[in-house]
Amino acid sequence: MTLQEYKKEKMKEPGFAKAYEEVQPELNVIRAMIDARTSQNLTQKQLAEKTGIAQTEISRLENGTRNPSIKLLQRLAEGMGMVLDVRFIPRETAQGATGSK
Repeated sequence: MTLQEYKKEKMKEPGFAKAYEEVQPELNVIRAMIDARTSQNLTQKQLAEKTGIAQTEISRLENGTRNPSIKLLQRLAEGMGMVLDVRFIPRETAQGATGSK
């Protein structure tokens, strides 16, 4: 069974589906941080040097053991030559884009 098949099967369980939906915003932030860093071909250590944020802190952010503040996200974005863009979008738009329920 592939991971996608397993997820599809588990999403049939109401408790799992609810828990999955609840963690999506955090996972989206983590994925965006990692994608931004890797798109710049930066290691965590290099990003730490550019931002003054400890490499261990960047690791904690990327593995989900620490939730970032908006100020910290701004520092990360600036260190990568990017702009932080936080948006609120209608649920229907978000669900259509991700293919969820």
